[in-house]
Amino acid sequence: MPRGFLSTTACVALVMSLGACGTTRFDAPRDRPRPQAALEPATPALPAGTVTSEPLAPPPGASAAPVEPPPPSVAAAPSPALAPEPPPPAPAPVVATGRSSVVGSWNATDVSGSCRVSLSSAPALDLYKASTSGCANKDLAKVSAWDFRDGEVYLYQPGGTVTARLRQAGGSLDGALSKSGAQLSLAR
Repeated sequence: MPRGFLSTTACVALVMSLGACGTTRFDAPRDRPRPQAALEPATPALPAGTVTSEPLAPPPGASAAPVEPPPPSVAAAPSPALAPEPPPPAPAPVVATGRSSVVGSWNATDVSGSCRVSLSSAPALDLYKASTSGCANKDLAKVSAWDFRDGEVYLYQPGGTVTARLRQAGGSLDGALSKSGAQLSLAR
């Protein structure tokens, strides 16, 4: 190849690379000016003048008879002073139900007398801890756990024997001892 051809080619390549450095197509979009065509068109001016309104024509098939205005209100005359309404009655007291409502100390009464039964919220395996004091009934004296299922309180002896089943009745628990069937009542 002729020597002049290489230098001409090298010179052209150099000019093109320098020209590429000066182009704006590599600039960041925020540095480039926005073309005028990308600007939003200005809103054309609205014609100035007076605004008039007319009722719309009736829809097809409807009569064009004018609509009568409603009669004036009768409540224009002042009414005599009314007696204030009595306050609404107080709602009936809510009796708490459920496991948390039976936790605490109870006075147990059965045919053999009365004693204290404490139902704790402390877990004991899948039941809750319970204790008694002063119970003459031997089965009731052995109560060590309790549970609340299907609206009933179950008192258990060690080993899982059910001592009694009781239902909530107002603020007390009423039921029977399992072995003898004798009535048992727990009250606060």
